[in-house]
Amino acid sequence: MKQKVVIRITLNNGKKNARSKAMQIAVGIQGVESVSLQGEDSSQIVVVGDNIDSVILTSLLRKKVGFAELTSVSPVSNEGEKAKQETKPSESGIQSMVWPTYPAGVPYYYQPGAPYYAYEVVGYN
Repeated sequence: MKQKVVIRITLNNGKKNARSKAMQIAVGIQGVESVSLQGEDSSQIVVVGDNIDSVILTSLLRKKVGFAELTSVSPVSNEGEKAKQETKPSESGIQSMVWPTYPAGVPYYYQPGAPYYAYEVVGYN
């Protein structure tokens, strides 16, 4: 589900790169498609994307930039895109398959056990 998240931030801490840092943080979140600054004095960040976790985004902005307040979260209607997708049938009839990703390697806590050897000692008292 596409959604539009508006977050109000204060950028009066004297840092010149606070706006660009806030936008870099917003772009780094999974599912974000576009980020823009709006409002008077560019104090609002508008993030549009698919299944964005707005609480995590707001808390990251609070940690890295300063005061951040979640103003609104609203769904974005994409009726025009659905109509385009429905009218265009697949020409080859082949459906693409997405393979799941698995973490590579062995977890760091895995340690193979040493083999246990039992020796019988003859004549030891």
